[in-house]
Amino acid sequence: MSETLPAREVFRKLLDGIGAGRFADLAELYAEDAVVETVFEPVGPRRFEGRAALRERFAAVAEHSPVELTPENVVIRETDDPEVIVAEFDYRVHHRVTGRTFESANIQVLRVRDGLIVTSRDFHDHLALIVAGGQLPQLVEALEHS
Repeated sequence: MSETLPAREVFRKLLDGIGAGRFADLAELYAEDAVVETVFEPVGPRRFEGRAALRERFAAVAEHSPVELTPENVVIRETDDPEVIVAEFDYRVHHRVTGRTFESANIQVLRVRDGLIVTSRDFHDHLALIVAGGQLPQLVEALEHS
């Protein structure tokens, strides 16, 4: 029987995949019934349920995202529950369209069971990405009409 990876190692694989732009591989790190919440997402869905939905989400990011993300300053904190970790990290973000490069703070709380992410609460600075892409006026308009 193969040994499953602990939460810390699964998170490292997730970050490595993101940093390498291997978005097509990321859904395989999640359980079939995983739930991911993107708490600070200003528009669009904030909750994704199931590996299939995550596969679609990662495919859309791979196809449409104008940013390159490099994880830095990663600190992974263990909790009293061996399935749960809290990860604090920054992304060095390079926006390919505007040419801007900046840092964006992140926190993720993950529950990993049997080597797969079953829940993730993601606290990313989505607003920084919107501002860097020059999309703030569109965001304001979308919020006014919602």
